[in-house]
Amino acid sequence: MQEHVTDPYVKQAQKDGYRSRAAYKLLEIAQKDRLLRPGAVVFDLGAAPGGWAQVVAKAVGAAGRVYAVDLLPVQPVRGVQMLRGDFTDPQTRAELLALAPAGADLVLSDMAPNISGIADRDQRLSFELAELAVGFAAEALRPGGSVLLKVFQSEWVEGLRADMAELFQRVSVRKPEASRGRSAEVFLLGSGLNKTLAPSSAQSP
Repeated sequence: MQEHVTDPYVKQAQKDGYRSRAAYKLLEIAQKDRLLRPGAVVFDLGAAPGGWAQVVAKAVGAAGRVYAVDLLPVQPVRGVQMLRGDFTDPQTRAELLALAPAGADLVLSDMAPNISGIADRDQRLSFELAELAVGFAAEALRPGGSVLLKVFQSEWVEGLRADMAELFQRVSVRKPEASRGRSAEVFLLGSGLNKTLAPSSAQSP
């Protein structure tokens, strides 16, 4: 608790009106990699409490579209269409895809499993969510689109990175300054989807 209340990113988020310090992770990566632009169509997976959605909505502007999903309720964000649902449910993924039939420019995933404290289990569940996010991105993105997803360093990360390299022209690892040094989280960025290689996997259970 002491770490949280004295965290400079927490204080800055309160000052800037963001719902979470995680907003600054996305802001840093987006600036470095030029992920967000006016008019873009973006999916935000695992949106609660809405910090990333706030960043995205501001960046894409009125001409853009932002579709967000979470199992938890999320207070409305101006310019964002919220869907409450379980992303692991194929029906929820199908409903998301139907929102942007012409395809999206970017898929963001800040999803994380409910932490049990059992490291192997938590890492496996995190990896399964990341796999689903990549499969969804392969289905949802336009050619040349990008996906940014949070993962926790584990034995599975390199395999996931290799899978992404078969779909995207470039795969990079990002560790923004706002990510606490002791945290095992990193972000995988797949840029330039090759649609001819993208499987129709978002509908699979």
